[in-house]
Amino acid sequence: MDITIHTTFLPHDDPDAAVAFYRDALGFEVRSDVGEGTMRWITVGPPGQPGTSILLAPPAADPGVTEEERRVVTEMMAKGTYGWILLASPRLDAVFEKVRDAGAEVVQEPTEQPYGIRDCAFRDPAGNLIRIQELR
Repeated sequence: MDITIHTTFLPHDDPDAAVAFYRDALGFEVRSDVGEGTMRWITVGPPGQPGTSILLAPPAADPGVTEEERRVVTEMMAKGTYGWILLASPRLDAVFEKVRDAGAEVVQEPTEQPYGIRDCAFRDPAGNLIRIQELR
């Protein structure tokens, strides 16, 4: 089969803060930004990789989501347990310093894990966990 990962989803609750984090801290391109106010759908992705994107979307915007489900999503986002993504870079220390210096919430400094991966972790403005592994 010939299947690629095209787009994945992460929620946002402040579109301007989300754009600033993904564009300024991570260096991603903003590929599209549609909607108004908090009801914006923003697509970002790494430069040079036009076929891979992250869709930053309002959580629980689907009209089929119940009020109880919206409440649960909001609570999980506040705790940082709703969305996460795993990124990778051959320059982990430099990426860590850039993202940290941009003001991102540090969850874990670069650490050699017992399972053989060296990585670090941040939270984006919506609370999503962003783990970054070192490519070796």
